[in-house]
Amino acid sequence: MNIAVMTDSNSGITQAQAKDLGVTVIPMPFTINHEAYEEDINLTQDQFYQLIRDENTEILTSQPALGDLSKAWQKALEDHDAVIYIPMSSGLSGSCQSATMLASDDEFEGKVFVLDTQRISVTLRQNVYDALELIKQGKTAQEIADILVSRKMDATIYITVPTLTYLKRGGRITPAAATLGSLLKIKPILTIQGEKLDKFEQARTMKKARKIMIEAVKKDIAERHWDDYDLFVAYTEDKEQADDYIKEIEAAFNHPVNWVDPLSLSVACHIGPNSLALAAAKKYID
Repeated sequence: MNIAVMTDSNSGITQAQAKDLGVTVIPMPFTINHEAYEEDINLTQDQFYQLIRDENTEILTSQPALGDLSKAWQKALEDHDAVIYIPMSSGLSGSCQSATMLASDDEFEGKVFVLDTQRISVTLRQNVYDALELIKQGKTAQEIADILVSRKMDATIYITVPTLTYLKRGGRITPAAATLGSLLKIKPILTIQGEKLDKFEQARTMKKARKIMIEAVKKDIAERHWDDYDLFVAYTEDKEQADDYIKEIEAAFNHPVNWVDPLSLSVACHIGPNSLALAAAKKYID
């Protein structure tokens, strides 16, 4: 089968990288101070962080318009037999459910496969790479969908943030909790295990939070009996901090970090700049 692969910008794959890979990345839309933007189309990472630092900036995230998604699928099906679409986890956005409903239309049924792999960022990127490799192996679209969905729990992510300001602004925690946390200098550590973003632990310093994330990922790898795995780092704005963390990770695991990406703006708007994430996923394909 001639199969097209699509994802959204929450995968961390840029439009330029998508062109090189031969995939399509659907940009996540934003409304910033009542103006419409799309990630990596008319809103860059630098522009975003300049805006988000202003406490009066109103940022609302959304999901791709079904009309735009429909057009992207129609275009892909002009010269492909099927489309594999891998959006961000259904537990973090309604975009996956909306796409699933759209794929049930007569026009797309049996041709467009929407995969809820319950991943985001660097682990979602791994899904895209694996889909491309499975296409090379001659798998059908249904086989690829079944394989990738069956692996949805074979990934783990931990994220730490230096301030509670943006979690409060986005309504993720109450103002009272944010104030208390700031007074105590708490650095929360969040985790994504399957669908939801949940609190995992907390630390008093970013240095301690970084160590906690390393130990948590080590524990997950051991308990899940992964013979081989990929390691990933994601960050918001501060690449230098991420590069420093990579050295710490590689020394702790005696294993290379496979790639490092900026976190998507859809995530960054809730956690703010200078955040760090460590992720791992079971490796199936070299």
